[in-house]
Amino acid sequence: MKPVCLVLGAGAGIGGTVARRFAQEGYHACLCRRSDAAGLDELVGAIERDGGSATGFLLNAIEAGAIETRVAAIEDEIGPIEVVVYNLGAQIGDRALKDTSAKAFETGWRMGTFGLFRLASAVCPQMEARGKGTILVTSSTAAMRGNAGQHSHAAAMGGRRMLCQSLNAEFASKGIHVVHIVIDGAVDAPDTLGKMLGPEKFELLRETRGKEHDGLMLPTQIAETYVHLAKQHRSTWTHEIDLRAFSDRPWWNH
Repeated sequence: MKPVCLVLGAGAGIGGTVARRFAQEGYHACLCRRSDAAGLDELVGAIERDGGSATGFLLNAIEAGAIETRVAAIEDEIGPIEVVVYNLGAQIGDRALKDTSAKAFETGWRMGTFGLFRLASAVCPQMEARGKGTILVTSSTAAMRGNAGQHSHAAAMGGRRMLCQSLNAEFASKGIHVVHIVIDGAVDAPDTLGKMLGPEKFELLRETRGKEHDGLMLPTQIAETYVHLAKQHRSTWTHEIDLRAFSDRPWWNH
């Protein structure tokens, strides 16, 4: 029975690429995403064509009990979850306070913070019983610095960061490695940046900053960091790390 890498938020960018990379390391990749069954099937198929094993699930992480039920089913039917990647975004768009409804703000919190709490509540007991496990949490610049128009997103991601610190404080000594990964820059990903900008602007950005310019963060290279973090010896665990392209200014110098 192979160990499982569970990825929540497995799109065509970071999530799907990380799942594929862990499959190359011998994990059975369980990919979960909210919609687009065809895209999910393509990701699973790509992993299998590479010689890996994977299963895809459509999952609405906001739905009550969805995360908990899926974790339990994977543990019972596929194998022990040794690595879990929480890659759900919490971006609801750039909105002034007056244009941010209570429902929109709460949606950001449910995706950004509450979903991670529910995931940890589901996987940590099994990981603790086995004495090992890794929780890799994709985060963003908003976890470190709030901006105008980002009331929901910054609050959600700041909460995500603090939750990671609290989980680390409770579970590191029990063998569970919790990592908060700050993606401090634009990622060359059609499912995220591509949808935000639209196809024409996204392709223009790729032509001017991406490709051979290395000014957009490449999901394949991000995935290498995720695998490295999961392999770290417990005497030198990283809890927080930030990634950005060489040409970008870091968040603290903006």
